[in-house]
Amino acid sequence: MPHRKQIVLDSVTHLTDAHRGMAALCASHGGHYAAYVGATKAVAALILNDAGVGRERVGFSGSIYLERLGVPAATISSQSARIGDGRDGHANGILSFVNGPAARLKLKVGMRCREALDILALAGLPPSPAPPEEAEHRTEIVDAGRGRTRVIAMDSISLVVNTDRQNIVVTGSHGGLLGGRKETAIKFPVSGVVCNDAGFGRDNAGVSRLPALEALGIPAACVSNFSARIGDGMSTYRDGYVSALNEAARKVGGEIGQSCRELVGLIVSAAKG
Repeated sequence: MPHRKQIVLDSVTHLTDAHRGMAALCASHGGHYAAYVGATKAVAALILNDAGVGRERVGFSGSIYLERLGVPAATISSQSARIGDGRDGHANGILSFVNGPAARLKLKVGMRCREALDILALAGLPPSPAPPEEAEHRTEIVDAGRGRTRVIAMDSISLVVNTDRQNIVVTGSHGGLLGGRKETAIKFPVSGVVCNDAGFGRDNAGVSRLPALEALGIPAACVSNFSARIGDGMSTYRDGYVSALNEAARKVGGEIGQSCRELVGLIVSAAKG
């Protein structure tokens, strides 16, 4: 049975103030944005998914960020457990990286996730200190939109709002469904979506959002995690190259190997607005 001081969630964005001081396993990517969200909720320790590690080893960067706050943190391999699926991470996850504070608690690469989470929950750790406040994680790419259709880069797809319905969303999030549930594909229907493939990972979980978006008629694609930094929406747009896409994206001219900029231009041209 889980210890009362631990929590397992499909996404770090599901943390609430009630999780203050807990050891959390969140199946989000291990980049900076996810770690920052965890720190804002004052978790005592955090385990994330390494999202295939990717460009500049950014899948480990959240653990390094939390080390600067003195917070134990680790990642599990995306090949061992499905990104976006906390229960699978707890059952099957294998640690791929640990930061200094976690190592001092005897966590190590190759340890099973559930064992590591138990150690963290029993360690009597204090809540994370409040992290330095960061700027807004949404940016309009002004020269990319047309008419009423805007292109919005956001570091997390959780930042989609109702007024984005006509917009193209270029996000740093992984392209996986949360807990495999189709209804988590997106909070509001939009004109197009680009995510990060998180290295595809176990059961191709890193691109599982694409069919669900297809069912909603939304052109969608993922860029390679080695082309763009996961958790960084602007990197998706500036650096990303398409590694997976749905049929709706193919119909507007999308192709594997295309730059994100080019694909977004095609979706904008096809959008009504």
